[in-house]
Amino acid sequence: MTLASLREAQRVLAALIADESALATIDRIAQTLSQCFNTNHKVLIAGNGGSLCDAAHFAEELTGRFRNDRRPLPAIAIAEPGHITCTANDYGFDHIFSRSIEALGQPGDAFIILSTSGNSPNCIRAVETAKAKGLTTIAFLGKRGGKLKFTCDHEIIVEGETSDRIQELHMLILHILVEKVEADLPQR
Repeated sequence: MTLASLREAQRVLAALIADESALATIDRIAQTLSQCFNTNHKVLIAGNGGSLCDAAHFAEELTGRFRNDRRPLPAIAIAEPGHITCTANDYGFDHIFSRSIEALGQPGDAFIILSTSGNSPNCIRAVETAKAKGLTTIAFLGKRGGKLKFTCDHEIIVEGETSDRIQELHMLILHILVEKVEADLPQR
């Protein structure tokens, strides 16, 4: 079982490495994020379950420190429990991300959605809201992309079949993005 899991992770990573289009998309996303930060805009990021944990991890790498000492970067994971439970109670679970985007999103900002299926109604509504508000939209998807495929300005689809393998690759790509953004910023 251990070896099979490692081989599956290796297979999914090898597929990503071999996908020149995906590698170019990662570079474009990094440029988009650098431009966002260099023009004093912010990044909002969301996802369900483990993807929400990845969203929070990505935000803290940007607001805190990754590898280099640099200015903190404005990134917000839509993960605050009070907001999520209040919004779910008052408006329904499908609105937990879109309400924050309505409140915080401004043209010039970026919104990243992490969804292993690409089919969650709250993720779809969040992308629709972000687009309507003029945010650059970025999707990290899995399997075949689901309903969110082709709806965002940039998308990465990890073609793993299970959420764990997809999320592992999403986190690797998010770390690469922080690394590339840091390299593009002046050091302290």
